Formats: sequence, C-alpha cells, structure tokens
Amino acid sequence: MEHPVISAASYVLCHTPQMVRYGSKPSREIAKDGQGVADRIGGALRSFDDAVAYPPNQVFIGNTSPADLRERERPWWRHPVADASRFSSWGEIMPEIEFLGLLKAADQFDVVHLRADAASDIQQALKRHPLGLAVEAERVIGVPPEKFDHLTRQPGSLPLYLDGYSGPVGCVLVGHDEDTNLVAHILLENLATKASAALAVRHLIAEHGLDPASIPYVLNCGEEAVGDRYQRGGGSLSKAIAEQAGLTDASGSDTKAFCCAPAHSIVEGAALVQARVFDNVLVVGGGSLAKLGMKFRSHVEKEMPILEDVLAGVAILIAPDDGHSPLIRLDTVGRHRVASGSSQQSVMQDLVRDPLRRVGWRFTDIDLYATEMHNPEVTEPSGSGNVPDRNYKMIASLAALDGEIGRDEIAAFVAERGTLGFSPTQGHIAAAVPLLGHALRDLKEGRSRRVFFLAKGSLFLGKMTNMSDGMSFAIEGREKPSD
Repeated sequence: MEHPVISAASYVLCHTPQMVRYGSKPSREIAKDGQGVADRIGGALRSFDDAVAYPPNQVFIGNTSPADLRERERPWWRHPVADASRFSSWGEIMPEIEFLGLLKAADQFDVVHLRADAASDIQQALKRHPLGLAVEAERVIGVPPEKFDHLTRQPGSLPLYLDGYSGPVGCVLVGHDEDTNLVAHILLENLATKASAALAVRHLIAEHGLDPASIPYVLNCGEEAVGDRYQRGGGSLSKAIAEQAGLTDASGSDTKAFCCAPAHSIVEGAALVQARVFDNVLVVGGGSLAKLGMKFRSHVEKEMPILEDVLAGVAILIAPDDGHSPLIRLDTVGRHRVASGSSQQSVMQDLVRDPLRRVGWRFTDIDLYATEMHNPEVTEPSGSGNVPDRNYKMIASLAALDGEIGRDEIAAFVAERGTLGFSPTQGHIAAAVPLLGHALRDLKEGRSRRVFFLAKGSLFLGKMTNMSDGMSFAIEGREKPSD
C-alpha cells in the first residue's frame, strides 16, 4: 500500500492576556460577581516575556523537547527558560499587540474597530514582523477618538484592551441586531480562531518554502460554530482561513468532532491524498477563545499566574509519499464504535489495542504514544489531575492485561513511551497533535520508528447522545531508531 505522508507542521501561540476576561468561565464569573472577579483576573495576568519563557510554551513551538520538562523543577512557571526566543523553526509566540492587528485584518465586515493611536502602533508592529505582514498591516485602520467613543457605546459592543494603554483600544460590534449567533462575543471567538489558524499557515508556508497555490484543500478542525440564525454551526471557516493565509487555489470544509476533530481531519486528509482526489491537504486549527482562563479560579486561589492566556494554532500538511517524510499508516486507523459504549477501557481497546492487532503490532512496537497533552500545571490545581499520565497508565494496563508486559512494568512503560503534557487547554489543540512536530523530528532523524496518535471527544457535551468519540492512527519513519 502506498501511504501518504505528513511533510510539515507548524505551531503558534498568541499571547492574549487581556482577552482572558472573555473566556467562557471568566466572563460568566464576571457577570455574576462583578468587578471584584475582573480585578482578581487582572492581578494574575502574566507578561509577554513570562509567557515566552514558560517551559511548556517553548516545548509547544519546538524550541525545546518534551524531555526537557522532566529535567525542570516544578512549578515550571517559577523556572523559566533562559534566553527563550519567541520564534522557532515551527512558528512563534505572538504578543497581543500584533494579534489585535491580525484580528482586524481578519475582519471583512467592519465589526472590529481600533482606536487611532493604538492602531498606528499595531500597524508598525506588524510591519516589523519577520513574516512580512505588510498586507495585514495595511488593513489596520484606526478610528478617530470621537467616532471610537461612539462605537464603544453601541449596544452589545465588546471592548478590547491592551496592556500599557488606558481604556479600550478597540471594540467588536454586533453583526446583526436580531441574530444571537452574530453577537460581538461570538464574532470575536470566530475571528480569533481564523486569525490564529491563518498565522500557523503563514509560518508553514514560509518555513518550508511552499507555494501557496500548491494546496488545493483545507480541513479545519477547530471547535468554533460559524453561522447565523438559520444555520448556527453550518459555516465553513476553512475557506476563510485559506483566504486569510493567501491559499488562492484552495477549497475546504470543517470537521466537527469536539476534541478529537484533529485526528478525524488527519485521517480524512490522508484518505483524500491516498485516493488522489487532492495532491495536498492542509489540516488547520485555530485557538479557542472560550477556553481562555477555564481554571482561573484555582490558579488565583493558589497564588499562581493564570496560565490559560494563549490562543494556539496548528497547521499540518499531508502529501503523497515523497520518499523521506513519515508515513501515515491508514491501516492502523482506530475508531470508537457506537457498540463499544463509553467506558474508558472500551474506548482504549477501540483506539489502541484493536488497530495494533490488525497490523500485527504489539503495544511495545510503538516508541511513543501521543494522547491528550494537557499541561498538568494547568489542570492539577483545579483537581482535574494529570490527563496524559492517566491515559498512558490506561494504555500500559491494557498491555499488561494482554500479557505483553508485567504489572510491575507499567510504570516503566509509561516513562519510556509517554511524555509530560505541555499543551494549552485549548480543547482540540491538546488532542495529540502537539506531539506531532516532535514526532516528525524524531522519526526523520531516526530516534523513533513508530508513533501512535489517539484523541478522544466528549460528544455528550451537545446533549444529543451520552457517547464518547475517538480516532487514532500511527505514523512510521523510514529508518530504524538509532541506539
């Protein structure tokens, strides 16, 4: 069988501390308890330099490896990376001033407005960006003070803030007076997703010298719902992202599967390439505004900074076999079946044991398992535990149940074939794909042979079913691991 390959991947983080107030949890708490909550959030926000030097963020953009986290004392936020760079060969960590510019550039319907003085500074910041964001900068047009004050007083408008500036520096207006799906908050969510995903695509194109016209199809795996009162989640953001990133020859569609949408999208994209429907398929996912500050209360209570202050973006290019990139083994695809129910053991059997058995592999034939890579420093203070560690122990327990390892070898299995979580809690973003960049590097350099990706989703969140969901697949290198 001729397998498609993953030829490139990019990762970005957009530091948006002043948007934490618009995360679902913070916004609800502010509406309920008022200014006191807003003040506590404001007092726990970290600087851009702190966000750049935060060890998990450096791992996410590829400047350091996941193994580096094992060597670092926790809490990681107290032990920053020395001489950390905001840029990497995979992408970057973008400051909020530049991201507001991308947000404005993504707006084609004049719902985002920026104050004139801030707009001028934002425009200059974009022009200095090494990607050459001059086109985006030209779309950043400021509003005179009198008109800006009038806009901020419009019913339903949402103010935008920027550290170092007094008062709102921007606002988002409602898209329609009678459509609850086009309120300012939802428009901000969707524009933030579009802008962060497009930034990841721009890095992918620049870092790998790609011709934007060589990408005919885009699959968006984000969690946003784009639409209006007649079809509130029916719109496709994929073409909007493609347009923003300059993919002039692309079409596309969105894949909806809650947190496991990236795995579904990669499998779908690989199938389209293998069937020769398209030469290349780009899988993209932008950040989730709703997930900002989800655990802010526990962070504030424990006198730590709010770590959920970044919007993530990923872009993954799937192509025909080029002779050197890691192969997507479509014969290893696992899926969570309706008949399997929602017990975690059943889910893991569907996603890991059964696909491995199908191709004659043992659990120990996989060098690394990529699962939900949530940063434990975010989840543990709120009592949610260490999500990756829990999943790795379940996989190891299945291996022991099948007699492939002894019960006393479970801990060693987890240490050898797992890794610490480092991803922002951005839902779909954390679902296995943060390890893809590191896996590609290790597979290409011969340090690993096979990496297995599995992602789970919570379909019950939509009140349509009590079932879970899941999808999995393996990628395989060309060389045997070096000693």
